[in-house]
Amino acid sequence: MLNTAAKTEAPGTEQELTDGFHLVIDALKLNGIDTIYGVPGIPITDLGRMAQAAGIRVLSFRHEQNAGYAAAIAGFLTKKPGVCLTVSAPGFLNGLTALAHATTNCFPMILVSGSSEREIVDLQQGDYEEMDQLAIARPLCKAAFRVLHAQDIGIGFARAIRAAVSGRPGGVYLDLPAKLFSQVMNAEAGQNSLVKVIDAAPAQIPAPSAVKRALDVLKGAKRPLIILGKGAAYARADEAIRSFVEKSGAPFLQMSMAKGLLPDTHPQSAGAARSTVLKDADVVMLIGARLNWLLSHGKGKTWGDAPKKFIQVDIEPKEMDSNVEIAAPLVGDVGSCVSALLEGMGGNWPAPPADWTTKVNAKRDENVAKMAPKLMSNASPMDYHGALGVLRTVIKERPDAILVNEGANTLDLARGVIDMYQPRKRLDVGTWGVMGIGMGYAIAAAIETGKPVLAVEGDSAFGFSGMEIETICRYGLPICVVVFNNDGIYRGTDVNSAGADPATTVFVKGARYDKMIEAFGGVGVNATSPDELKRAVNAAMDSGKPTLINAVIDPAAGSESGRIGNLNPQSVLKKK
Repeated sequence: MLNTAAKTEAPGTEQELTDGFHLVIDALKLNGIDTIYGVPGIPITDLGRMAQAAGIRVLSFRHEQNAGYAAAIAGFLTKKPGVCLTVSAPGFLNGLTALAHATTNCFPMILVSGSSEREIVDLQQGDYEEMDQLAIARPLCKAAFRVLHAQDIGIGFARAIRAAVSGRPGGVYLDLPAKLFSQVMNAEAGQNSLVKVIDAAPAQIPAPSAVKRALDVLKGAKRPLIILGKGAAYARADEAIRSFVEKSGAPFLQMSMAKGLLPDTHPQSAGAARSTVLKDADVVMLIGARLNWLLSHGKGKTWGDAPKKFIQVDIEPKEMDSNVEIAAPLVGDVGSCVSALLEGMGGNWPAPPADWTTKVNAKRDENVAKMAPKLMSNASPMDYHGALGVLRTVIKERPDAILVNEGANTLDLARGVIDMYQPRKRLDVGTWGVMGIGMGYAIAAAIETGKPVLAVEGDSAFGFSGMEIETICRYGLPICVVVFNNDGIYRGTDVNSAGADPATTVFVKGARYDKMIEAFGGVGVNATSPDELKRAVNAAMDSGKPTLINAVIDPAAGSESGRIGNLNPQSVLKKK
């Protein structure tokens, strides 16, 4: 708060004043928000400086989109809204992708942007970076607010925080016009205008009748399956979820960011028998998971011909029946729902039929055995399996490390190869499948958890946020980036038959990404074999120094769009 005194209208009296800058900072601190991710500039440069001076950690990025991704995943990791601070218009637009990503993935995040003055914007008089930012943001987030008066800053931030974390979490936009920051008011009145949000995300208790219905459907299953989504990981109901799954005896699948709620090596894990359980299950229970494209919308060839009943646990009632009929909807927060299910199961719960669990286990063991030789490959240049086999061992030996993962083949294969052992340790592209989350996620993971981070990147995906390696070096973060470099998108062998330009999916041959981090004082390593990769990653994780490893992958390795090539339309016309 400002310490400057100013004379009031009454002669001989003085009063302490505060302004919009200090009220924004005080509102954040009052609500336990101690970290801001962003890019400085007009009109929020001084806000960042003053927040830093007031004890808030302010991390400056090289691009707002990456700062936004950092804020989004910070929300997932902490259950508090991650805050991204941007300048007006172009900076705001750069942050919008991350805001929409947060909303789609149900991560609590607040995008705070400075903006031009309303009276000029509304008359379209051509102000500096003039734009009606609130109108643009509103369709892309849970809620959007603008604060015009200093006395409303407390309410504005309170509404944003509550909207971000309550119910189904998501992104919120908060618009702060430049003139707001310099508004002055009585310090005591300003302090009284601030709001500490109480019980921002209250428990939503499921109806007893819905709990009974869900358990009746599960008990009647001959081939049950439980699917855990990232909503289950976000809930931090780890012990209750594990107890419920183990008591049910059912095979389970964990969506990629739910991996580690139970170890992937758990005897009930059906991750290596995914096709079998999706096709043959007769009752499927979804906990914090949605029947979107990642699960083929609950229908089609993936799910086979066996009739199925679905049980769905979700905090959002509108999610039910979104793709298929839900026989037993269970609406409430994941923690409350799972606790109620456990209580309703009583002391004795029938085990699933032995023929089902035996079939699933046999298929899982068969697939694991088939994969094992591929993961032992020591070929040079490396293929994906040989390189991922090394990283699989690294994570097994360091289960507390955070794994960030993006790419096409790099992502799709890593999901199945690298086992996770603890919850919220695997962070990836999520529901949208958006590329570019890598460095923002890695930075936030290191900041919010204090744990070492291993970021496994496709060379194409790395290009979206690669300049943030300077940010990693500037803050001295314990992040090891491994770039799987196969000279292109999907593969580096495509040829342009019509001219001299490179094919659209091909990059510079033999690029040395490791040299980039050396320019900023980090450690760069070029690894051409699995043995070299293993030594480099272990050295980086042991040292905690910012490191980038250029992992040379066979340019011919990889497939079109990884495992989702069916989503890439093919022309039906023949070349003439």
